[in-house]
Amino acid sequence: MTGTQVSSTHPPLLPTTEEDLFNRLRLLRSRRVGVATYHRLLAEHGSAADALRALPDVAKAAGVSGYEICPEGVVRAELKAGKAAGAQLVMHGSPAYPSALYDIADAPPLMWVLGQTALLQRPMIALVGARNASSLGTRMAKRLAEDLTKSGFAVVSGLARGIDAAAHHGALAGGTIAVMAGGVDTIYPAENTQLAQDIAKRGVRLSEMPMGLQPQARHFPMRNRIISGLARAVVVVEAAGKSGSLITARNALDQGRDVLAVPGHPLDARAWGCNLLIRDGATLVRCAEDVIDALTPVVEAPAPDLPEAAPQERTLRDIAALHSEILSRLSAAPIAEDQLMRDIKVTATDVAPVLIDLELDGKITRHAGGLLARVL
Repeated sequence: MTGTQVSSTHPPLLPTTEEDLFNRLRLLRSRRVGVATYHRLLAEHGSAADALRALPDVAKAAGVSGYEICPEGVVRAELKAGKAAGAQLVMHGSPAYPSALYDIADAPPLMWVLGQTALLQRPMIALVGARNASSLGTRMAKRLAEDLTKSGFAVVSGLARGIDAAAHHGALAGGTIAVMAGGVDTIYPAENTQLAQDIAKRGVRLSEMPMGLQPQARHFPMRNRIISGLARAVVVVEAAGKSGSLITARNALDQGRDVLAVPGHPLDARAWGCNLLIRDGATLVRCAEDVIDALTPVVEAPAPDLPEAAPQERTLRDIAALHSEILSRLSAAPIAEDQLMRDIKVTATDVAPVLIDLELDGKITRHAGGLLARVL
């Protein structure tokens, strides 16, 4: 069960200095600057320093008064906390950045990484599933993880209780990556503290969130898109009919990854999600060999597209009309950005600055997989 393959957006490696890294983190931590807005501001202004200088005017043009960028002291404190934790700040485009994430549209611009960073360049398989996992489910996850690492894969999961924890335990000796919903130095749940410490020594913990941030409910779907983005395939081991594991599976399909599932008894609610995935075409998994055999061939990524031509000058009336048309097309139900552009018959060059305005103004929001929704 696979989604449409996504073209690589691997950028050229960028020279960076401590000042540039500081400015990039400050830009990303500024109010209403999400992943897409960050990348667009950099593309428009050429550097993080220039984007920061322009940001108050961009916000003002979007109708946001009194806008202030992230204070320098906040960024210095985060960098100090990262250093104290022994974490490394990895930038999109740097050699240490996981190459698999270049394939996804909403790749994190910056991530805190703690542990053996070389693991991030290994091929990865994600194992996810129920927090209230059965004894059989946890044994299955642990065995799959152990066998996959023996075949050369690193195993990625979310450090939750249940299936995630079992997968990390099984892969600890061979290579495991824990993607965290809060700060990389904030362990949740507390029962996984020892496991998290072991992963930092022998594997990798990573997060796009600020140091010290306690995870909240809205952070977990954001984390899930990174789990699936890192992996060549996502294997679901026990999941209820409506669960975060199925969100990860949907992200995987959107990102062009394979989705596989371990079947379970029809009367066990923890197996409903897996059985639904198999019914809808996911590969049935009995052992690690099933996962490896199901992997689609890796297609060499095409060269990055050339930069788009500079947009033609638009009048304020044109911009206002486009604002209104975009908002009239959007609702609380997310749709793909390219579908929106087809609907209103505009190019990416024309729509990009308008979407930035609307996002900064809090009128639209972005979801995993490049989806847009109106804030109602």
